[in-house]
Amino acid sequence: MYNFEGKVAVVTGGGSGIGRQVAVDLAKYGAQVAVVSRTEASGVETVQWIQQNGGTALFIQADVRRSEDVQAYVKKTVEAFGRIDLFFNNAGVMTSPAPIVEFSEELFDLTMDTNVKGTFLGLKYVIPEMLNIGGGNIVCTSSVVGLKGNPGVSPYSASKHAIIGLTKSVVGEYAAQGIRANVVCPGCVYTPMMDRYAAEFSPEDPSLTEQMISQMVPMGRYSKPEEVSELVLFLLSDRAPIINGSVYTIDGGQTA
Repeated sequence: MYNFEGKVAVVTGGGSGIGRQVAVDLAKYGAQVAVVSRTEASGVETVQWIQQNGGTALFIQADVRRSEDVQAYVKKTVEAFGRIDLFFNNAGVMTSPAPIVEFSEELFDLTMDTNVKGTFLGLKYVIPEMLNIGGGNIVCTSSVVGLKGNPGVSPYSASKHAIIGLTKSVVGEYAAQGIRANVVCPGCVYTPMMDRYAAEFSPEDPSLTEQMISQMVPMGRYSKPEEVSELVLFLLSDRAPIINGSVYTIDGGQTA
């Protein structure tokens, strides 16, 4: 369905969830993939899975909040594979839910540093490598709560709004130089992050969280990582040559 032969991709947050699925799928269709994760065990696991299935991948441990780490994952990718064509700027965190007046400054800083600064730093240091080869394709991960408010996770919502603003701004600055940058806004997805949120929101029975949220989704269920990956791969591919600066929800109709 896709042909990423000869392409080099960087995937942040590649150790689990959507990031892992996208990394695996890019490799499946021929891309050489740099899997970036803060957690070594999960990142290595993604790379091993890719390699066992005949793909090419490199694990790079990095904290996307740290400029030196981001510059390092860019440098190591170029050293290993020679270029960067595709960038899934995906790493993020969602902390324990709390009303805004009870939300700690520490968790606010963690959310903003990871989701906003991490996205910004990725763009800052990956885009020059893309410009060196005449362009590239970027997808950043926001959320449906980046399109509206969401009680209980206001800093997370704010951070996901910011990602949309950053990505759209890239288009105005670099589209004429061959850069495409789009945003995906998933609803709830079956991922370890969502499992942790459910356990914190309903510690007595995490399944109650899924039941409650699913009732708000017209299609009646969470999305699957492979469904989100399908959209990401399309946007990163040459099949979407004129799509730039767009925001795509993938949420079973939740925001409809």
